[in-house]
Amino acid sequence: MAITINRLENHFHPDPKRVIVRFFMPGGESRAKKIINRVIALSEKDAAQVLNQTLRDFSNRHRNITRVFFDHYEKVTFLFDELDYNPVHISDERKLLIGAYFTHEYSIESAAFFNPSIVDDPDQSHLETGQKRVIVSFRATGEGHVSSIGFRSAILDKNNKFEFSSVSRLVDVAETIQLHQYQKKDFVQKLGDMKLADVDAIDEIIANLNETFLFRELLHNINQFENKNEITVANNKVLHAIKFIANAQYEIRFSLDTAVSERVIFPVTDAESNGIEDARFVKFTEDNGDIKYYATYTAYNGFVILPQLIETTDFYTFKVIPIYGQNAQNKGMALFPRKVNGKYAMLSRHDGENNYIMFSDQINNWDNEATLIQEPEFPWEFVQLGNSGSPIETSEGWLVITHGVGAVRRYVLGAILLDLNDPTKVLATLKNPMLSANETEREGYVPNVVYSCGSILHNDNIIIPYAMSDTSSGFAHVSLEEVLDNLTFKHGKSRSVNSGSKKKILLVEDDKVSASILNKILLEDGYEIFHAPDGLQAINELNKKDYDLILSDIRMPNLDGYQLLEFIKDQAIETPVVFISTFSTDEDEIKGLELGAVEYIKKPVKGDVLKLRLKNILQQVK
Repeated sequence: MAITINRLENHFHPDPKRVIVRFFMPGGESRAKKIINRVIALSEKDAAQVLNQTLRDFSNRHRNITRVFFDHYEKVTFLFDELDYNPVHISDERKLLIGAYFTHEYSIESAAFFNPSIVDDPDQSHLETGQKRVIVSFRATGEGHVSSIGFRSAILDKNNKFEFSSVSRLVDVAETIQLHQYQKKDFVQKLGDMKLADVDAIDEIIANLNETFLFRELLHNINQFENKNEITVANNKVLHAIKFIANAQYEIRFSLDTAVSERVIFPVTDAESNGIEDARFVKFTEDNGDIKYYATYTAYNGFVILPQLIETTDFYTFKVIPIYGQNAQNKGMALFPRKVNGKYAMLSRHDGENNYIMFSDQINNWDNEATLIQEPEFPWEFVQLGNSGSPIETSEGWLVITHGVGAVRRYVLGAILLDLNDPTKVLATLKNPMLSANETEREGYVPNVVYSCGSILHNDNIIIPYAMSDTSSGFAHVSLEEVLDNLTFKHGKSRSVNSGSKKKILLVEDDKVSASILNKILLEDGYEIFHAPDGLQAINELNKKDYDLILSDIRMPNLDGYQLLEFIKDQAIETPVVFISTFSTDEDEIKGLELGAVEYIKKPVKGDVLKLRLKNILQQVK
């Protein structure tokens, strides 16, 4: 049976009007000196006229263009000594003009806007029931096929339709903050990953550094080595690798007055000089309920592929670090949205052909053995397999949207289901593709390709952003229930009749505001909610039907939470009870747990913490 794919009207195409300004050094230092001489030779009047015209032409296209010009002027001041110019005697206006000549515009998405992923926006305020605010990331490609990461913001409504925020023409490049502290063991391990661990030059540069060392200490050792040793081809390779790894670790920060669509993560290091590829963003929930957003991506400098990890909590400040380990040497790594059995879990395809899973105690170190979980099985994936983003947690297992490559290099999207507690086990696969390029999506830079870097669940539907022929992007949604129904389970097992039904939660809460907030949070996770305003009405509901979980306040009229729990114990009702209350003394908590409550959550509670705790309880009950 074919799965019903609902394509949406939202499309994103390359837009040549989206430009940033970059430093520009035409023809090397010799020509740069000539340019500086020519600008210095201008009269004050002519210099002012050229600067004013330049500002008129470009100030409305970029934020604070004068700051950019001055920064680019600073980058060429090292040439002034040879030219015998004293910067003190150069006017601010002429400095800006010099900077302008070492500036060029770069259209970040003129060639392609594709390979999207989607996550919940950190800000979920002021939304109606059934709505969700999301951030979509894209791989934007411009001149020279250099890729960066762009973003768009939207609201998903209860019918799974997008309302995207208007897109500003202005684009902001973040301030770069170089990190200056490194762990020696990680640094040496990455050199080992690059097959350079046994080179004598590394010992001479790294050996006397502390286990944690600073960037300036590393540079001091590099300078000493260069002064004492002949720089052979082999030594040059080592120096290049050490600088490559050091520069790959940094932070970037965007101004708080930028809209989501104005932020672009553009290559800033040598490791990324040829582009940032295929960021797979995921909303990650820590064991304590804290939320972080991670993304794996591939940095490329024309010679070496370097897997990188992005971390953010607000999409304004991003920390970037290398991913280490023998199995972190290829594209297509996708982090699970939470730890599994106390360890970070990651999908990978380090052999370029099959799907693997690996586990680690450190989020950026993947040196343990990877477990093969899927090889090409069906004709539409005979060439190779891969993941299309982080797994989606469902009540039945981890749903992984996959991509397969078949005849005539046709990329399609499929799916597999992994065991929740042991994701090395593949429970079920999809025999036929879920999404293939239709006739309007087949033409582009790379024909016949659909590809995604991450999907989410919303209102019991999988929301799939996908690239079309490596050129532009579209969106689709598909019923989670329908996908699960179409899976073929391994070893003769089949999907249980009731496994796809919504979990029923009885919410017992007398405060209308609290009940409304809790109801909205629980609906977002796909639960079926029944509300009782006090313990007495909760008993009436329990006499009518069975529930998977009871979430109850304590202090209520008619019958409080403790009395409700005593009734549940007397009637031998096995439904787990979770107390949620502002009364948070140790005595209250102990009393509730002694009476048989499985969890005690104090108000106010973060929505994500509540969702995670309830999900864990229901999994244990199951």
